[in-house]
Amino acid sequence: MSREAKQRELDQLQARVQQLQTELAGEEAAGQWPPHGYYTAYHVLAGFVLGMFGAATSLLFNVVGSLIAGQHPLQLIRVYLTFPLGAEALGVENGLTLAIGCCLYLGTGMLLGIPFQLVLTRWVPRASFGARFAVVSALALAIWVVNFYGILSWLQPLLLGGSWILTSIPWWVGALTHLVFGWTMLLVQPLGTFVPYATKSEGR
Repeated sequence: MSREAKQRELDQLQARVQQLQTELAGEEAAGQWPPHGYYTAYHVLAGFVLGMFGAATSLLFNVVGSLIAGQHPLQLIRVYLTFPLGAEALGVENGLTLAIGCCLYLGTGMLLGIPFQLVLTRWVPRASFGARFAVVSALALAIWVVNFYGILSWLQPLLLGGSWILTSIPWWVGALTHLVFGWTMLLVQPLGTFVPYATKSEGR
């Protein structure tokens, strides 16, 4: 075998070794447990699940408040349904329609639970309860302002010709509903704490 042929074979072998080393490093990184740093995917999912508790609590708060005020217990859901249905939703009595509205409300809460979980676990995980309470309160009010006055104030009239969510819900009710949601997220956040399980190799 000539020197040139030997050099070519050596270059091919070195390239193959480098390729195998790269593949092994990728497999080790993919199988690394527990993951290093902040586990974003886990906390997004945890916030999505825990948001249902926040939405359910805020809905219960509104049901009790509506009964005290002598309104339909699901008046909030009726107003919420004005976004897809318009003014007709304010007088809806159909149980299935109201049930769908409740599901949509809970689904919206699940989406809104994500930023609360991320903020609580990434930026203020070790802060005092008072500091975390202030953070979730500020975040809840910020979401209320953005949702009601930054988006719905122009989007609902543009699509449906009316602004029933803003006119049918007093500002303090909207603010309190979001605050109750945020406070609930603070209380249930420990349920979403990431606790890595031990693999078989770790358990030996």
